Amino acid sequence: MSIPFTPDMWISLALLTMLVALVIGVMQARSLLNAILLMSAYSLVAALWLLTMDAPDVAFTEAVVGAGVSTVVMLGAILLARKRDETRDWKRAIAPGVIVLIAGAALIYVMMGLPGLGDPTSPANAYLGRLYMKHTPEDIGVANVVTAVLASYRGFDTLGETAVIFSAGIAVALMLGFGERALADLPHVARAQAQEDAAEGDHHVVLRVGVKLLIPMITLYAFYVQFHGDLGPGGGFQAGVILGVAAILHALVFGLAETMAALPTKLVRGCAALGVLVYAGVGIVCVVNGGAFLDYDHLFPVALDTALKQGAHSHLGQHVGILLVEAGVMLTVAATMLALLYAFAGRAPDLAPGAKGEGP
Repeated sequence: MSIPFTPDMWISLALLTMLVALVIGVMQARSLLNAILLMSAYSLVAALWLLTMDAPDVAFTEAVVGAGVSTVVMLGAILLARKRDETRDWKRAIAPGVIVLIAGAALIYVMMGLPGLGDPTSPANAYLGRLYMKHTPEDIGVANVVTAVLASYRGFDTLGETAVIFSAGIAVALMLGFGERALADLPHVARAQAQEDAAEGDHHVVLRVGVKLLIPMITLYAFYVQFHGDLGPGGGFQAGVILGVAAILHALVFGLAETMAALPTKLVRGCAALGVLVYAGVGIVCVVNGGAFLDYDHLFPVALDTALKQGAHSHLGQHVGILLVEAGVMLTVAATMLALLYAFAGRAPDLAPGAKGEGP
């Protein structure tokens, strides 16, 4: 039986072919810069493919994190790389290669048993998905079922994901530092930059003015994505990465010294921890009011909750609870991204010519 190819299938096939070609290009690249740029292009194509698969939330997260933030972090990591290549014996790659092939074959074998894409008889669509679609209006009262699942039905799981992001940022900062090296040189760097601009003229005035116009719009879009999550694609994770990009863009154009002066490391670390605290605190308030952890129906005291349920705001607890936990996610994600930038870029002075910590 022949399978009819629709225009969407042809587009998906073309994008998947481009992804394979980009992977091969990354594998054959001998320059770190070329490999990073190809990986950035891979993220952009992957975002387009996710968009054709009706996953806009994941699509623009992939575009912002994969093509944007990851590219900046890896470009910063080049500064920490050694200046010369290391020759390795190809025999040492045999064992890892065999493990990768076995793992790949196992994944392909497991995928053969999965239901087809969009199969209405699959368990996710026949039972669980329909259950969420049916009960979300009466249980949660939000239009976006994805937000209801992530922030309410699976709120405890999302709290774990937020804690993982925070822990990852702390782990990287403990290994590389919180930007103390750059922080110690802030007055010197800012003074040197000001003297250089005054002596030679600011050649980046157009770029700086353009960024000053872009950053407020990026920030506004981040808050739109945050507060629009109940109605359409969006939420705390997506808003957090967009808000973090605004700060990273400021650092790329105006320099790390300016950004660290505007957003000190203590503030960034505090916001990262505050996001997790807000998320968990909402759950604790629900427990204090006699409900289960993260049961937003008990977010308000019993008397107030009873009065609300008798009126037109029967789902106000769910709306407020989702808004608060999504705000916590946004704070943690944005602050962790900025902390990673400080951790990587803060080591750059060590690699300056003549610095004591210069690697071989």
